[in-house]
Amino acid sequence: MFHLLCKTCTYRATIKFKHVVQNETLLKRNPMHGAWRRSFNAEHACLESRALPLVHHVNYICDLPENHRFPMGKFPKVLESLFRDQVITDKQVWAPKIASKGLLGCVHTEEYLSNFIGGKISEKDQRRTGFPWSSGLVQRCRYETGGTVLAGEIALQRGLACSTAGGTHHAFPGYGAGFCLLNDLAVTATHLMGVSGSKRKILIVDLDVHQGDGTAFIFKDEPNVFTFSVHCGKNFPLRKQQSDLDVSLEDGTEDKEYLSKVQEHLPWLLETFQPDLVLYDSGVDPHWEDELGRLRLTDEGLYQRDLYVLQTVIKKGIPVATVIGGGYSRDIDQLARRHSIIHRAASKVWREYGL
Repeated sequence: MFHLLCKTCTYRATIKFKHVVQNETLLKRNPMHGAWRRSFNAEHACLESRALPLVHHVNYICDLPENHRFPMGKFPKVLESLFRDQVITDKQVWAPKIASKGLLGCVHTEEYLSNFIGGKISEKDQRRTGFPWSSGLVQRCRYETGGTVLAGEIALQRGLACSTAGGTHHAFPGYGAGFCLLNDLAVTATHLMGVSGSKRKILIVDLDVHQGDGTAFIFKDEPNVFTFSVHCGKNFPLRKQQSDLDVSLEDGTEDKEYLSKVQEHLPWLLETFQPDLVLYDSGVDPHWEDELGRLRLTDEGLYQRDLYVLQTVIKKGIPVATVIGGGYSRDIDQLARRHSIIHRAASKVWREYGL
């Protein structure tokens, strides 16, 4: 039922990686929808609260045409769900600055960024992304990417951090695709990998139902980033890229079988690759009710998956930053609660391990 493709069992030869960016991220306390109260950097945030850090920004959303398929309203509702169930308080929530063009340029081409930011994206390319261009869309994507970068930075200091957005893994250096305009995972990995003699090694665990093709392509020749994707083989994208490790699942895969494949590979990857940071894309589109999924996971299956990934990584003493990945449903409240599963699992792990 399962088809496994591993690009290589040994890590690739080191190559020069030319993109260099400066740390321009500034943390701000986020009282959700109110005015900003104080500014902190990541170090100050560590002193301010000892609870699980959540990264969110009110500009994670933008206007879309009526009846658009992408469930944009889910982002603020993820946070609302966590507040309503008293999983978090506002003291845990931090907002990123918008990702600068220089930061994005560590992955994306100058031409693409100029066209995207300047509104020069062709109608054909807009159809490929699934979004009509707007300045609000540009702002949303840049804040979302800044949020993933910030979550990674906090994780390196605190051990664990979660964003309420992110996982835009279909974006390539020179174009967007599949509701993904900027590849937040790739920008974060490149930014945090660093340029010193001993670069950080980063493992990207992508459990969205769709293969992280853009991320796989971007890091195909980078030995310090390992891409691990578990996805539905017959789902989008039609043309797959080659991750460092691809696990292709058949339609209808359920909780037990799915988790067994993650359990089969994750410990081995942590032991052999020995990453300094894990970026975890915890997509909920493997859920049986997801409109674009084709797998059969339940809410409990998603929770056990997320709990297993976080516990396994944290037990090894490896920092982990999470993003929410894909999830598609007309019932925004139900979808938002499903996306909040990763934050609920992270809160449990945070308490268990005394982070």
